[in-house]
Amino acid sequence: MSEKFVYYFGKKKAEGDAKMKNLLGGKGANLAEMVKIGIPVPPGFTISAEVCKYYYEHGNKYPESLENEVKEAVRLLEEETGKGFGSNERPLLVSVRSGAAISMPGMMDTILNLGLNDETVDGMIKESGNPRFCYDAYRRFLQMFGDVVLKIEHSEFEGALSSIKKEKGVKLDTELDADDMKEVVKRYLEVYSKAGKEFPQDPWKQLWMATDAVFGSWMNERAIKYRALNGIREGELLGTAVNVVAMVFGNTGEDSGTGVAFTRDPNTGEKQFYGEYLPNAQGEDVVAGTRTPFPLTKLQDINPAVYDQLLDIFSKLENHYRDMQDIEFTVEHGVLYLLQTRNGKRTPYASVKIAVDLADEKRISKEEAVMRVTPEHIETLLHPYFTKETMESAELLAKGIAASPGAASGAVAFDPETAEKMAREEGKAVILVRPETSPEDIAGMAAAQGILTSTGGKTSHAAVVARGMGKTCIVGCEAVEVDQKTRTMRVNGKTINEGEWISIDGTSGEVFMGKLDSVKPQGLEGPLAKLLGWADEIRKLGIRTNADTPRDAKIAREFGAEGIGLTRTEHMFFQEDRIFAVRQMITSSTREQREKALNKLLPMQEEDFYGIFKAMEGLPVTIRLLDPPLHEFLPKEDEDVKELAEEMGMTYEELKTTVEDLHEFNPMMGFRGCRLAVVYPEIAEMQTKAIIGAALKLVEEGKSVVPEIMIPLIVELEELKFVKSVIVKAADELISKSGLKLDYKVGTMIEVPRAALTADEIAKEAEFFSFGTNDLTQMTYGFSRDDYGKFVGHYMEKGILENDPFQKLDRVGVGQLVKMGTEKGRSSRPDLKVGICGEHGGEPSSVEFCHIVGLNYVSCSPYRVPVARLSAAQAVVKNR
Repeated sequence: MSEKFVYYFGKKKAEGDAKMKNLLGGKGANLAEMVKIGIPVPPGFTISAEVCKYYYEHGNKYPESLENEVKEAVRLLEEETGKGFGSNERPLLVSVRSGAAISMPGMMDTILNLGLNDETVDGMIKESGNPRFCYDAYRRFLQMFGDVVLKIEHSEFEGALSSIKKEKGVKLDTELDADDMKEVVKRYLEVYSKAGKEFPQDPWKQLWMATDAVFGSWMNERAIKYRALNGIREGELLGTAVNVVAMVFGNTGEDSGTGVAFTRDPNTGEKQFYGEYLPNAQGEDVVAGTRTPFPLTKLQDINPAVYDQLLDIFSKLENHYRDMQDIEFTVEHGVLYLLQTRNGKRTPYASVKIAVDLADEKRISKEEAVMRVTPEHIETLLHPYFTKETMESAELLAKGIAASPGAASGAVAFDPETAEKMAREEGKAVILVRPETSPEDIAGMAAAQGILTSTGGKTSHAAVVARGMGKTCIVGCEAVEVDQKTRTMRVNGKTINEGEWISIDGTSGEVFMGKLDSVKPQGLEGPLAKLLGWADEIRKLGIRTNADTPRDAKIAREFGAEGIGLTRTEHMFFQEDRIFAVRQMITSSTREQREKALNKLLPMQEEDFYGIFKAMEGLPVTIRLLDPPLHEFLPKEDEDVKELAEEMGMTYEELKTTVEDLHEFNPMMGFRGCRLAVVYPEIAEMQTKAIIGAALKLVEEGKSVVPEIMIPLIVELEELKFVKSVIVKAADELISKSGLKLDYKVGTMIEVPRAALTADEIAKEAEFFSFGTNDLTQMTYGFSRDDYGKFVGHYMEKGILENDPFQKLDRVGVGQLVKMGTEKGRSSRPDLKVGICGEHGGEPSSVEFCHIVGLNYVSCSPYRVPVARLSAAQAVVKNR
């Protein structure tokens, strides 16, 4: 800890600068910086954030030297202003404000006009000759001090003020005269008495109590929640600093005022000044909305010289900070003072436009522009969204886990069949509402505008599939109770029938009643396209997509995908025209029966692969052989079981037994993946023929095709050798017979810890690795991505887990398996191409890890491709 705790800024000296944000907070660091570059700032001092840390670590006590440092800073302030703290003649009043290293607007506390009491207010009246202004300042101080420091209900003060306005027959505070304001002060002091609180008349006691309150506000509920929502970990910051600044007054008359402005439009990013000004007012009047401010140009009418000075300062600050600034200012008797500057909050679209414009203006580099935009901004711009105004006026039903961004409205459907019928036959927009989804729901999910489930986490089946489809999705909304019998859902006491409309926001996790209007996304055009082009110049990682249909492949390619890292062939089997053949294949008791069913599927699969290869012409396409447990394809309803039994020449009981025998209690283990191809080689043979057959058709058409066949769930070299031999035999026979030239690769998915541990052996046969980090995480942790609602969420709340490991790659455990597998694999095969294709492929922190360990590419859902492009570029800049 430093020996110095207080830093002064003013004409006497400026002890801080903008680089000291961690110590002085953003507000204090920027006030000191503005002094240094010649911006008019009222003098003051900052008590460092180290004191906040000390305060909490030592039972709300301060370092011994702090009191003397504060007294010396106040002495300098008195010298510079020519006023005295607690003086009855020219009293010095100060504001006491919070300020952390990361801006947390409105989350912590502020107190203005500190230093006033029954005696200093008289001295202020003598000096200013304006009793109304002085009593107005005193009543404001009493209200803020009582509210913030002594926790007296704000409404008590408002009630007292309202009663006086009512007695006088006026609506606005500004219509009250000096005697009225004196009466307000009297009644405010009575509010203290009624609350059993004592107002301290000693200004030094006021200062220390206010400092206590500001440090105390660091751990108030709203500040803690803000940090959690914005990913600021507890302990990441020292705490808040306290800024004590000489008061300047915008409420001394019509030649004074206060305003808030941005150097560019925070909504559109346009290069134009944007702000508001309120004459004869203090800052909280604008923020609180108690009076309606005027456009910034009002100041030009009142005082053109000050307005021109302000515009010059805007340009100076933006040039200095090289970013759009959010500025607070006050005019006191025609003299301009800057109270704060900080990098302004902005909409996602404005964020991209401002970053690109600043780079085009040569104020920042392309690398800096890429770092100025967050992946969340990109994701928002690719999906529809509800405006803030729309959401504020809507009826909120419940809140779940935001799983896939966007905004969707539709009629409620409780099963996939109904969802399809409503969408296709009735032409309705649909929200599919389920307790949870399964692979069999895929058609209904595709037909729906959005998906809402009452269970599951961010990596549950619903979340993963929805993101892949670009569908809005909320999961784990426990308030939703679905009753399939009555075709209703109950949400916090409200009953909603099937067919009624709801709206869901997959960015916030909120569920609303009725149909809300959404705003369409901008898409990859204009500034966003330019920014992502710069990201492509910087990044080293390749970006592929997970795509199971030609439509998904086309979308991903438009978003900048450089190939497909994962095509899940099982997703193709759930379509209505082929699920029956799949079920026949699974329940066959002989190879002949199985091959008969497979022959039905072969042309269907070949057609699918042809469309995907065509959409990705010239780019690599990795196709994974059949992976999930067989029971996922089998019928659950009795009528479906009977129908399939008749077709197979089996009794209902025989088929029911087969279905039960194939059921996996733990779907992440057991009879799945390459084990299916070992026991039933004809499945791998059929899929290989479909892949190679589709590729050969395109080669014959003069197209370039790069097929990569991926064998899932390998744990043993001999296992890989066996399945690979089936693939190579089928592929080479087809290629030889065609007389065409076609290169293909056979690789594997590393998703079991043993495969990562023995990767040097496996690489002798595998031509590429793709880490399936979803399953690798399950196998490493021993729990599944569907366990979020059961206990993983509780682990995160209690701090046992920092993040959901299915959402953000666990670098310490799973990440080490990825790193080890990559290094071991390349020790046997130096040119081994390695990527990941789990959900982590589109998550920024996970993408950065893949860059650090030297993977060749990441693969993610189509709508996350732009996010991955940006994240991969940011990883390069961060780790240079």
